[in-house]
This record gives sequence, structure tokens and C-alpha cells, in this order.
Amino acid sequence: MSKIIAIGATVSVVALVAGTFAITHLTAPSMGDCSASAVAGATIGGPFELVDKNGQTVTDGDVITQPTLIYFGYTFCPDFCPLDVARNAAAVDILAARGIDVTPVFISIDPARDTPEVVGDYAAAFHPDMVGLTGSAAQVDAASKAYKTFYSKADDDPEYYLMQHSTFTYLTFPDAGFVEFFRQADSPEKVAEAVACFDAAIT
Repeated sequence: MSKIIAIGATVSVVALVAGTFAITHLTAPSMGDCSASAVAGATIGGPFELVDKNGQTVTDGDVITQPTLIYFGYTFCPDFCPLDVARNAAAVDILAARGIDVTPVFISIDPARDTPEVVGDYAAAFHPDMVGLTGSAAQVDAASKAYKTFYSKADDDPEYYLMQHSTFTYLTFPDAGFVEFFRQADSPEKVAEAVACFDAAIT
């Protein structure tokens, strides 16, 4: 147990460093007062092909049919993922109360362990509308590269290994594409306010 805790602490530090690095390479298109991000870098988002809970191949066009919050993580994640995914689910509920429908999406970066059924159950545990996606290693890698995310397997244990990964949530729209990203420190209320602002500006 102490070994896992120590490894988890190391992964957390690496993830924070990776996240800091990624911030300097993300671009959020400015839409008046909606965008809180003003950093330089490459375009975020793009086409992807993954597998849903039913084992069916889906594309970004199938998934992003309304405002969508996309998060890359894994179901064995001991720290960041549960908090971030729960925050996104809470933001979706806040928005639903305001009449704004948003799709929360969880994409696994650990396809070796996260089968479609496992990811589907994980996503549903956080929110009934959350879409859980996985795929082959190549499919996951392509989706990760499209959103400029970072992830790496820790070679500590062949079965109970941890994953180092970035922890951003990406707001995307069907036609506008990626418009904003959210950090771990952002509250459900802050995320909801930003999504509502973009939704009004875009739709």
C-alpha cells in the first residue's frame, strides 16, 4: 500500500508538471468575455474514432452533437480523475437546471485495462448522460494527439500500474469545435458559467 501511495504521489507531481507544460501550448479561441484562456499554441481538437460502451465505433461527429465537455483519464486513476469527472458532472447538472444540455465525455487513456463495458460503467457512475469511450491503442493515441493531451504508463507494476496524464477538460461545440479548456481548480459553477456564455455566443 505504501508503495502505491508513493507512486501515486510521484504520478501526481508529474501530472502537474505535464499540465503546466501543456498550458503554454493550448489555444482557446477568444469570444468576447467568455474565454478565460489567453495562451499561445497549436489548434486543439479534431476528428477521432473511438469505441462506446456497446462496443460500437463512434466518431467525434456522433459524440459532439451539442456543447460537450471532454476529459481524458482512466478508471484506475486514484486521484485526479474522480474529482475532475465529478466536477464536470456537477457542471452539467447546473447547466441542465438552466435549460442548457451538455454532454460530458470520458475518454480512457488506458485501453489495455479499460474495456468498453468498464468505461461505460465508470462514466455512468458519475452521470447518467456521461459518454464513456475507449478504443485500440492507436485510436486512443490519435484522439489524445488531436486534443494535445499527455499520457504515459508508469512501469511500476504489470497489472496495477498507474498512468501519468494531463488533466484538462475541453469544451467543444459541433460546428465551432474546441473553444475553451478548464483546469482542476475550476469549480462546477465556473465551468457552468463559461459553458453558458459560449453557448449563448455560438447558438
